[in-house]
Amino acid sequence: MFAIIQAVGWPIWPLILASVVALALVIERSISLRRARVVPAGLLDKVLDDLRQHGVSLAMIERVGAHSPFGRVLAAGLRNVSSPREIMKESIEETGRAVVHELERFLTTLGTIAAISPLMGLLGTIIGMIDIFASQGVDGANPAQLAQGISIALYTTGLGLIIAIPSMIFWRHFRALIDSFVIDMEQQAIKLVEVAHGERRD
Repeated sequence: MFAIIQAVGWPIWPLILASVVALALVIERSISLRRARVVPAGLLDKVLDDLRQHGVSLAMIERVGAHSPFGRVLAAGLRNVSSPREIMKESIEETGRAVVHELERFLTTLGTIAAISPLMGLLGTIIGMIDIFASQGVDGANPAQLAQGISIALYTTGLGLIIAIPSMIFWRHFRALIDSFVIDMEQQAIKLVEVAHGERRD
């Protein structure tokens, strides 16, 4: 690996940096976007049981809000449980938008890396081509400079694609995962509103 880096030179360093950042973001988002951490199973049922048995208290709201991102959404509804349905629903939607924004953290950076990595590879290709043409002198081609240009052109292009393809796959995966979380939270939050206002029992 070090020999490749040494052969290619400086054009490979931005690509290496991009690959390290992309790998760190994929690991971080994979840990943070687990369903059990974002939308824990059974949380709504526990909240509804507490609501029926003990009513709403400040301690209950704080406990639910600190539980998970979905807990924050439910806590927003519980704070306005005595308000009209529209007010309760609006508070849930406002908190939901903030929660979704946090879930999407770093995805823009990952998507940007997926988009620019091939361009950085292309830049390396152009630099390599310049070296190849520069190796052609009146006395013939300079073999060392020709080999250097070919190395830059091929390695940077390949590395750019190697970074871009997994980054794009994970970016799309995380986007789809967040969309599924949003739908799940919306459905469960509507159930909380309807139960709190006596429109359904379970």
